[in-house]
Amino acid sequence: MSLATIHSRATVGIQAPPVTVEVHLANGLPALNIVGLPEAAVKESKDRVRAALQNARFEFPARRITINLAPADLPKEGGRFDLPIALGILVASGQLPADKLGQYEFIGELALSGELRPVRGVLPVALQSREAGRTLVLPAQNGAEAALISGATVQPAHHLLEICAHLHGQQPLPFAEPPPVTASPDYPDLAEVYGQHQARRALEIAAAGNHSLLFYGPPGTGKTMLASRLPGILPPMSEAEAIESAVIASVSEQGFLPQNWGRHPYRAPHHTASAVALVGGGSNPRPGEISLAHQGVLFLDELPEFDRKVLEVLREPLESGTITISRAARQAEFPARFQLIAAMNPCPCGYLGHPNGRCRCSGEQVARYRARLSGPLLDRIDMHVEVPPLPRGTLQQQQGMEASATVRERVSRCRERQLALRHKANSRLDNRELKRFCALQPREGQLLEQATEQLGLSARAHQRILRLARTIADLEGVAEIEVKHLSEAIGYRRLDRQQRG
Repeated sequence: MSLATIHSRATVGIQAPPVTVEVHLANGLPALNIVGLPEAAVKESKDRVRAALQNARFEFPARRITINLAPADLPKEGGRFDLPIALGILVASGQLPADKLGQYEFIGELALSGELRPVRGVLPVALQSREAGRTLVLPAQNGAEAALISGATVQPAHHLLEICAHLHGQQPLPFAEPPPVTASPDYPDLAEVYGQHQARRALEIAAAGNHSLLFYGPPGTGKTMLASRLPGILPPMSEAEAIESAVIASVSEQGFLPQNWGRHPYRAPHHTASAVALVGGGSNPRPGEISLAHQGVLFLDELPEFDRKVLEVLREPLESGTITISRAARQAEFPARFQLIAAMNPCPCGYLGHPNGRCRCSGEQVARYRARLSGPLLDRIDMHVEVPPLPRGTLQQQQGMEASATVRERVSRCRERQLALRHKANSRLDNRELKRFCALQPREGQLLEQATEQLGLSARAHQRILRLARTIADLEGVAEIEVKHLSEAIGYRRLDRQQRG
C-alpha cells in the first residue's frame, strides 16, 4: 500500500480540530515534502522522523514521499505531528498494518532515538477524541493529564517501537490511569490573618457571590494576605469547571500539572505586565492572565501602578466573561470568568490617614494618584474595602480567628442556594433576573434611590449594589433583601463616597 491515512489533532485556541495526515509514496528521486500549511517546527519533523525510524531499525523508503496535513487551510505548528507522520510512512511502505488505524488518534513528538516526548495542549485533544469515539495514543508523560478526562480512552507509550508492537498485535499498550486527586487542595489558611474583621467579612461575601473586590490601605495591613486566602474559601469546582480551567492551562506555555486538577487558579501578574500578557495574544493566540485565572482569582497588587491602557482591557471581560483575540490570519476566543481582587495604597507614599502621621502627600498628588484608575473600571468593581492599620496588640491575639474550612462551608451553602434558586452566581444576574430576584420593598427601594442620588452612582453601580445585597441576604438565609443587607452593600462603595466627598 503506497497511501496511508492517520488521524491526529491540531490546537487552535482551546479547541483541537481534527487533522488527517495523508502519506503517499511514489516512484521518483528520493524526497520528502510536507504540505498543508506547516510551520517551521512541522517542516523540521521530516529530519526527526527519518532519524527516529532509522534508529528504531525500520527502513526509511528511498522514494518520493508526500505528506499532506488536511485541512490545508488550518495552520499546523509544533512537534505533535511527528508520531502520525512516522506511522504514516511505515503504513504506506507496508511495514505496519493499516486495518486498525481508523479507531486511533496519534499525537507526539519524536526524539532522534524514537522515544516519545510530551506535547502541549493534550486535554482538548483528549476531549475531542472522546467525542469522536477514538482511542488516543500519546507520549507516556502526557498520559496522566489526558486520563483526567472521564470517558476518554488513552493509551500512553514511551517509544515508537511500543506503538508498532501494539498495532502488530504483539504487545498491547496499557491504558492510562488518572493520578490521585487531592480531596481538598492545600490553600493558605484564613486563620493566619489576624484582625481585619471587615475585610474578612467582605472576602466571604465576595466568595459567596463571585463578586469583584478592591482592598485599599497602607502597606503591611494584610491586603495581599487576604487576597491569597480567597481561593481557599471558594466552593469546590464542579467537573465541568475543572475541565474548563485545566484545558486553558494545558494550551498555555506553562502547561497543566495533574496535581492542580480541581484547584482554583490564583494568578498575580506584576504591575509591569503588558496588555497582551494580561488578555492573551501572539500570532498564534495564546491565553493571557485573565484566561489562566478562569474559575479562579486574578489578583492585581498595586493597582494604580499598572499602565492605564492595560487596565482598560479588563472592562469587557469583567462583563462578558470571555475575551476574543483577533489577528489578521486567525481568531480565538478564550473564557475569562475570573474573580478580580485588587489592592492599592491610598496615596503615593501609602500612609494617608495612618496614625503615625508619616504621609506628606499633597491633595493634588493624592488626586493624581487615584486618577490613574478610570471611573468606568472602578464602577465595575463591586466592593471597595478599606484595610486600616492593625491596632496595637492585635498580633498577640492569635485565638478565635476562623479557619478557611469554616468560612468555606458557609460560602458553599450560600452558593448552593443561589444555584438552586437562580442557576448562577449572583454576580452574573442580568437585568431581567435582577427585577425578579432582587425586588425591593418600598422602604428598601427608597434607601437605594437616596444612596444613588447622594453618591452620584451610575446605573451599573446601582445594579451591582443590588447583586451584592442579594448575596448578603443569601448568606443570612433569608428570601427578601432587607434594609440591613442593602445598607451593608452600599457601605462597600467607599471610594465612590470619597471621590464625591
